[in-house]
Amino acid sequence: MDNQAWYLRTSKLALALAIIRSKPADKSSREYTEYLALAVSGQESRWRSKVEALEAEVLQLRQKLLLSKICSGLFKSGDASSQLQAQESGSSESTVMVLEDSGCDLSHEQKNESSEMSQHFVGSCTPTLFPPLPIVKKHSATPENPLSSHMQFLQRLLELKNWTESESLKTDLNHFENNSSTVSDSVFQLLDGLITFYREPKFPFSNFCTEAVDTLARLISDCNLSDLILKKCSKKLEEFEKTLLQTILRNNHINRFQVQHYVAQSLVTLGSCNLLRKSIITQLLSEVNSFTDELGTINQVQASYDVTRYENMFSVFWVLEQLLQKENEKGNMSSIGRDDLEIKKFLQKHDEAIFLLSDAFPLFTFYLWRLGILLDSIERETVESSSLP
Repeated sequence: MDNQAWYLRTSKLALALAIIRSKPADKSSREYTEYLALAVSGQESRWRSKVEALEAEVLQLRQKLLLSKICSGLFKSGDASSQLQAQESGSSESTVMVLEDSGCDLSHEQKNESSEMSQHFVGSCTPTLFPPLPIVKKHSATPENPLSSHMQFLQRLLELKNWTESESLKTDLNHFENNSSTVSDSVFQLLDGLITFYREPKFPFSNFCTEAVDTLARLISDCNLSDLILKKCSKKLEEFEKTLLQTILRNNHINRFQVQHYVAQSLVTLGSCNLLRKSIITQLLSEVNSFTDELGTINQVQASYDVTRYENMFSVFWVLEQLLQKENEKGNMSSIGRDDLEIKKFLQKHDEAIFLLSDAFPLFTFYLWRLGILLDSIERETVESSSLP
C-alpha cells in the first residue's frame, strides 16, 4: 500500500471515530453522519455561489482595465484622431438603443451610475471612446442579464478596432490578452449563458440574444481576435452550434415556428463568419443525411414517420440554403468541398434519394434538389478558383 492510499484510509477511519464520539445521544451514527453531510454540502453550495460572484466581479474589472489600457495606449501613440469625435454621438445613440431594445428595464439612476463608472475606469482618456452603457437591473429575472457586462465589453472592444486599425492597438491587445485572457474568458462566459438560454428559448424573443450572437460572429471574423478566442472557446462554440441545431429539431410545441425562425437566424448569423461556416454546414448536412436515410427506410416498409421532425427539417433546409448562398459569394469561401465526408455522402445519394422519395415526400425532395444545385455551384466555383494562375 502506497503512502497516499494509507493516509486516505487513516483519514477516513479518524473521521468515522470522531463522528461516533461526538454524536448526540438521541441520534444514531448513521443519522448524525447524514446530518453532517447535509450541513457541509449546504455550506459548500453557499461558498460556491460566493466564489462565482467574486470571479464574475474580477472578470468585469479585468475587462475595464484592458479597455482603459488600450485607450491610454492609443492616445499616447497619437492614434486617436478626429474620427473618434465624429463618431461619438452616433455610436453612443446606437449603443444605448441596442440595450433599450433588448427588453431590459433601465432606470434613470442606473444610467447615471453607468456614466460614473465609465468615467472612472477610462481615467485620463477622452470619454468619447466609451459612451456610457446602461447597466441591467440585478434583481430582474431574465436569463440574459448576467451576460450584459460581457457583451458590453466585447462591443466596446470591437468599436475600438473599428475606430482605428493601427499597429499599436494590435500590439497592445495581443500583449494584454496574453497576460490575462480577458477576451477569451468573456466570450466563454457569454457562450455559456447563451447555451443555457437557447436550450429552452422563450417567445417573444429578446433582441439581446440576437445582438449577442452577432457580436460573437464579428469577434471571430476579426483576424486578430479569432486566434485568441478559438484557443479557449472552440469546444464551447461547437456546443453552442449543436444547441441551436437541436433546439430547432426537437421543438414540438404547436407555436414553435416563430421561435425556430429566430434560432435559425442565429445559426445564419454565426455562419456569416467564414471560420464557423464549414462546421455548421457539416452539422446541418449530417442531420439531413440521417433523416433522408430514415425516410428511405420508412418509405420501403410503408411505416409512419415523425411529422414534427419532418416539419422541423425545413428550418434546417432554410439555414443550409442561406449559408451555401453565402459560400457562393466571392471572397466568402470557407474551404468546404467534396472532400468533406457529409457533403460526399449527400452528393452520392442525392439522385437516388430524390428518385425514391419524390412520390411520398415531394416537398422534401424538392429541397434536396435545391441543396444539390447549390453544392454543385460551390464545387464549380472551387474548381475555377483553383485553376486560375
